[in-house]
Amino acid sequence: MARPKAKSDIVFDVIIYIICILLIIICLVPILHVAARSLSSADALIKGKVVLRPVGLNTDAYKTIFKDPVYTRALGWTAILTVIATACSIFMTVLCAYPLIFKELKGRKFINGFIILTMYLNAGTIPNYLLMKDLNLIGHPLVLILPGVLSVFNMIIMRSFFNGIPASIRESAEIDGAGYGHILLNIYLPLSKPVLATLTLFYAVGRWNGFSDALMYMNDRRWYPIQLLLYNILNNVTSIEVATQEGFSSPGLSETLRAASIMIATIPILIVYPFLQKYFIAGATLGAVKE
Repeated sequence: MARPKAKSDIVFDVIIYIICILLIIICLVPILHVAARSLSSADALIKGKVVLRPVGLNTDAYKTIFKDPVYTRALGWTAILTVIATACSIFMTVLCAYPLIFKELKGRKFINGFIILTMYLNAGTIPNYLLMKDLNLIGHPLVLILPGVLSVFNMIIMRSFFNGIPASIRESAEIDGAGYGHILLNIYLPLSKPVLATLTLFYAVGRWNGFSDALMYMNDRRWYPIQLLLYNILNNVTSIEVATQEGFSSPGLSETLRAASIMIATIPILIVYPFLQKYFIAGATLGAVKE
């Protein structure tokens, strides 16, 4: 028979529920506000009538955006870039973390320390730019993939997760004659689905939302990711062609197009969360095993 909760426990639970509800509201209200603005008429926006629901339902902003080849190209390119960059990052993270779990690896402690040192020491923006220039990567699509292909923090999570898998499983496979590659592909990776899903989400969100690297290194507008295009639209540095033709500078339409641009850039990555949610907590906690 379950023991009734103490009053202090009930009060604590209520406080936690209230905090969670407040956090949900804080996260949802800005999204609902932007969505309402994107679906409202220009007149309603000018008069300040739009708060959390659309006023004068209007989808012209979305039609305008999807008719523009610049925006649709940026959206498609960002999706391709996110998939490629995430796959490369997961591949490099696994390749870096897996060897570091073997105690017989010569120089293991030095390699671990050297890798962690890169988390605290950074050459800075100008040296990084000069490096990319010397490698002839300025303006090349690879400049959006290679510099950030490996996150040391994510590698440590992966390494810690690997270390949490009982060594007896690996030793049994080694006795049966399995090699390092066979052990990785058939034992470690199948057991690491939670942390792989979590790191995939980390890398994908980071790449989808990234624009600073494109802002610094990319001078060809054909390879602008959606976030850089959105940054330029919001700051009036440039605008999508059709939007300009339709009166982007007019106050009402301008705000509607901006809101619609934000929603289109935000929705795709939000769709990914429900599919990875069941792995997210498990991956983030199990990958934090103390060595």
